[in-house]
Amino acid sequence: MPMRQMKESLEKHLVIPHLQNSMNQAHKLPKTAQNGKGPPAQGPQNTRVHSQTSPPSKNRGGRRRRGGQKSDQGEVFIPLSSRPCTGEHKPVAGAVEADLPNGSVENGAKSCEAEMGFPSSSKCLSFAPRPGFGQLGTKCVVKANHFFTELPNKDLSQYDVTITPEVASRTVNRAIMAELVKLYKESDLGKRLPAYDGRKSLYTAGELPFARKEFNIKLVDEEDGTNGPKRERHYEVVIKFVARVNMHHLGQFLASKRVDGPQEALQILDIVLRELSTKRYCPVGRSFVSPDIRKPQRLGQGLESWCGFYQSIRPTQMGLSLNIDMACAAFIEALPVIEFVAQLLGKDVISRPLSDSDRVKIKKALRGVKVEVTHRGNVRRKYRVSGLTSQPTRELVFPVDDNSTMKSVVEYFQEMYGFTIQHTHLPCLQVGNQKKANYLPMEACKIVEGQRYTKRLNEKQITALLKVTCQRPRDREHDILQTVQHNAYDQDPYAKEFGIKISEKLASVEARVLPAPWLKYHETGKEKDCLPQVGQWNMMNKKMINGMTVSRWACITFSRSVQESVARSFCNELAQMCQVSGMEFNPEPVIPIYTAKPEHVEKALKHVYHASMNKLKGKELELLFAILPDNNGSLYGDIKRICETDLGLISQCCLTKHVFKISKQYLANVSLKINVKMGGRNTVLLDAISCRIPLVSDIPTIIFGADVTHPENGEDSSPSIAAVVASQDWPEVTKYAGLVSAQAHRQELIQDLYKTWHDPVRGTVSGGMIRDLLVSFRKETGQKPLRIIFYRDGVSEGQFYQVLLYELDAIRKACASLEPNYQPPVTFIVVQKRHHTRLFANNHRDRSSTDKSGNILPGTVVDSKICHPTEFDFYLCSHAGIQGTSRPAHYHVLWDENNFTADGIQSLTNNLCYTYARCTRSVSVVPPAYYAHLTAFRARFYMEPDMQDNGSQVGGKSTRANGELGVRPLPALKENVKRVMFYC
Repeated sequence: MPMRQMKESLEKHLVIPHLQNSMNQAHKLPKTAQNGKGPPAQGPQNTRVHSQTSPPSKNRGGRRRRGGQKSDQGEVFIPLSSRPCTGEHKPVAGAVEADLPNGSVENGAKSCEAEMGFPSSSKCLSFAPRPGFGQLGTKCVVKANHFFTELPNKDLSQYDVTITPEVASRTVNRAIMAELVKLYKESDLGKRLPAYDGRKSLYTAGELPFARKEFNIKLVDEEDGTNGPKRERHYEVVIKFVARVNMHHLGQFLASKRVDGPQEALQILDIVLRELSTKRYCPVGRSFVSPDIRKPQRLGQGLESWCGFYQSIRPTQMGLSLNIDMACAAFIEALPVIEFVAQLLGKDVISRPLSDSDRVKIKKALRGVKVEVTHRGNVRRKYRVSGLTSQPTRELVFPVDDNSTMKSVVEYFQEMYGFTIQHTHLPCLQVGNQKKANYLPMEACKIVEGQRYTKRLNEKQITALLKVTCQRPRDREHDILQTVQHNAYDQDPYAKEFGIKISEKLASVEARVLPAPWLKYHETGKEKDCLPQVGQWNMMNKKMINGMTVSRWACITFSRSVQESVARSFCNELAQMCQVSGMEFNPEPVIPIYTAKPEHVEKALKHVYHASMNKLKGKELELLFAILPDNNGSLYGDIKRICETDLGLISQCCLTKHVFKISKQYLANVSLKINVKMGGRNTVLLDAISCRIPLVSDIPTIIFGADVTHPENGEDSSPSIAAVVASQDWPEVTKYAGLVSAQAHRQELIQDLYKTWHDPVRGTVSGGMIRDLLVSFRKETGQKPLRIIFYRDGVSEGQFYQVLLYELDAIRKACASLEPNYQPPVTFIVVQKRHHTRLFANNHRDRSSTDKSGNILPGTVVDSKICHPTEFDFYLCSHAGIQGTSRPAHYHVLWDENNFTADGIQSLTNNLCYTYARCTRSVSVVPPAYYAHLTAFRARFYMEPDMQDNGSQVGGKSTRANGELGVRPLPALKENVKRVMFYC
């Protein structure tokens, strides 16, 4: 569904309830300043009243940059925001709106709504405005890969392009328009040099001499290769004036004088600046790659890397910015097909026959790939591979006339082309459709250059690609600058035509390094608290703050090379490490270590489970260790699926290499994972247990993380997996429970956040992931959440509006279904990692401003200059780099009823990054979002295994019933699994 239609549909059916109890809360914010010399004192803290200091932006109800409805002329919309209302309401711990007497904000807000003219429609939905800039932390300067772009001072014109006959290929469309410009630029086009999007739109700086005109264009196929006349194609092109694009509005938006970004103007400028690179290089999404930019590196199995650059124009506080980054993509190497097949299979295919599995692998790899024939001299006709013959070439025959006269492929190629097929034991490629397929011998074909590989890379290929892309910050910065110089935008004829000027200097940006939080460990350890240094610490002299007890455990080994004595020794070492780290761990397993073959995984797991239950006389087995071969295929996923959805077992898998080479660091990390899987906590923020975290510690607060993972390219009917996790402890906010759900293919909106259904006995029943996790929080803490912080991962800018509108409404409904008028204030934050902003130290030689890898220091936050002109976003590099260039996470606060200050949300987010349970390092993404990603990834293993190997279908396949698309639900998690961090 197009974005505009989707938005209108959502707005038609959806009204977001106003959050009454948060409209003007005066929250108490304890001071959190630390000097870094010792743990902060835990005594009573002075408090200050947090209030909105800057007046709300006017006229926020206009058209949003990512697609809002334009208001009628003269109508003023006040956004659904907590900011305009007056009066005070201080929340009371343990109370929700339903408990408030008449005359409270619950009722008062309704009159406020009437007075302020709040609309009932959600058309006016407006993203949270920036509440100011952060001040916390040590100030510094960093460089960003953004290049200031001077705005054109002329208005632009848009034209509609219609090509007849219609062409699907952008490349062909561009060739047609290039020919048109070549023939008519000086005459009919009035010397204008237009920019073309490859589809329906043409843009010019100034108007063309006509409002509508038809052109007849002839394209000659230069690649035909025949000695006779070249193939010609004729097209009719109609160019029709559509609209003028006013650049003044864009200038006002960049100057923060308007909140509605004119997206059309930005798109035009982006197309203009991409025009020349599109002609020079191979476009891949928003990037351009070429074998000429840097020498391609082989990735294995017939693939190679092409390097290039990413380019995008962005609105920022400093004005228009051109974001340039390095890019790399996998391409199919332009090899003779036989050589490609030999690399794919890793063996000699000329002298050895192919097995059935070889044929399947070749067919999958070559389906859809374009090849050119090499047996016809200069004639290089191109075809797309549709399949592979099941018979070898020597057995293939086909009818050559209407009388069904049959001829072999070998004879045909000899008689028709004088080409002798040497390797007749190999199958032929099939090209064309199934009704009229043509046979091409492998040895007569070569893969056409420039075909991107879009399927999944294997581990070796990923490693090889990472070697190409992994660059130290100094090297990446140098290459970015070199790219800008090489692109020579000042000489770009399109940039000149449209009056666009681009700086060649990296943007210099003010930043701050936020202090690391103090972490609390158990009182019985030698070190009761810890201040991480450069994003890292260790478990030496420390004990888990809530170490769990493991009394009943078992071990099963699926590795042939691991003897029972070796496995027993490893388990003893791991048990000791768990004890040293603060857990109580019984050194003896319930039953002797069991050995099984990987192909008998289900039978083996059930045997161990039932044997343990018999020994324990009905008591539950608490933990299962599983020792796996280093290359274990689907074994890991099978274990997780069976344990978590069938048996209700918490499992810990270990690879054979770690069993033989026991590392203290490895054991320590595994012990951390075991403790949280059992329901424990490794560490908590000292400020959390001292109740000093602003807008978290004052009232019961639940923090959610949500993510949706989509199937890989080529899996056209596999479902997407949504996952939601939520904190289950307060005030510590460290333990999380998770839920998963399958939904329609490539659907980004999370469908099961809230749902209702009809039960024959109970009537209408409410449910969904948000509701279940709110109920779970109440059970675990004895408190109702009075504040919600929702970190949403994986949403692109174009989806902000729909996701916020849909998912905020689901949160509202889930809350209301628990209790009338229960509407805790919500802060909705999108977390993005798939962006191309990189931050570099201002001086690479200054060791005090970088970590060991040469990256900026953990805690570096930027909320000015390269950020959005009016909205509430920031970049945070919360982790220390290991290799390559660190990628800061981009946080965009779309909705904020809790009235966070910039310092408040930035500090909370950074501090949470030190609570990730699986390691003693701060992580690059806020943990609830990280956990949601892990949970969604885990759920892929729950799909029925018989569907995972048939190429196009993966478990939970979509089915059509009553004309509607349905998705087979995932198997339910067992209750004891849901409650803990099983995905760790």
